[in-house]
Amino acid sequence: MALTTRRRALTTLGAALAGSIALAPAPTSAHERTHRPRPFTHRPRPLWRAHAHNDYEHPRPLFDALDHRFGSVEADIHLVGDQLLVAHDPEDLDPSRTLESLYLDPLAARVRANHGSVYRGYRGSLQLLVDIKTEGASTYLALDRYLGRHRHLFTTYAHGRVHRGPVTVVVSGDRAARAPMEAQTVRRAFYDGRLADLGSQAPASFIPLISDNWTLNFTWRGVGPFPAAERHKLRDIVRTAHKRGRRVRFWATPDLAGPARDALWGALVAAGVDYLNTDDLAGLEAFLDTRRAA
Repeated sequence: MALTTRRRALTTLGAALAGSIALAPAPTSAHERTHRPRPFTHRPRPLWRAHAHNDYEHPRPLFDALDHRFGSVEADIHLVGDQLLVAHDPEDLDPSRTLESLYLDPLAARVRANHGSVYRGYRGSLQLLVDIKTEGASTYLALDRYLGRHRHLFTTYAHGRVHRGPVTVVVSGDRAARAPMEAQTVRRAFYDGRLADLGSQAPASFIPLISDNWTLNFTWRGVGPFPAAERHKLRDIVRTAHKRGRRVRFWATPDLAGPARDALWGALVAAGVDYLNTDDLAGLEAFLDTRRAA
């Protein structure tokens, strides 16, 4: 009787061990262990309209923006040999700071860990704005090769249809990137237009975003009343873009903390501008959270 009982106990223990092995997570790389999403008991909503301008200049590129729940990050790239290096100016180039190591690989790891999304529990697509600093056509073709290594990560245009992915790449910077992009029947990136493209016949499946310099189009910097003519102009830009399925972003907006910046951000939100541009991640997060709570 004692022997039978012992055999049953061993059988039960073996089944429990087998179950625990089956449920154990797969081994991860050192990079994934270092950068896996932080555990949390609740899931604060992503701030989809928050754009991290020159994101790579933060202490932890990409991850600082994600910790502040940003919906868009910006990386400037230079083609050096066959590598895409991330920096604003040529003198800042570092062979270890590649687009793949700072953005593509970490995003792929995060999406795997979050079962198909950048923000666990939210299916929106993070925008990765890639600003080309070297010759556009050759740099874009190199970018396209790198994006192809993560086929299921990116929103894709294929034969007239857009298939949404966890990350949407939008190409900005050197305008020579446009020709090779338009020639593709399958691509994993989209084109960042300018205000001159607002009425373009190009579809939103090619130009989903209109970006431009605020200071070249508006005189108001957030001090005093927003001139009525400029307010109307802004609303007209947004309305026209949205009718064509495009989103709107302005760079070179005031970014020094204070009433002027808050007033301008408030006017952009009120007009329906889709992305607010900032280097101050915590400041924009607090601003958007305050408006949501109001």
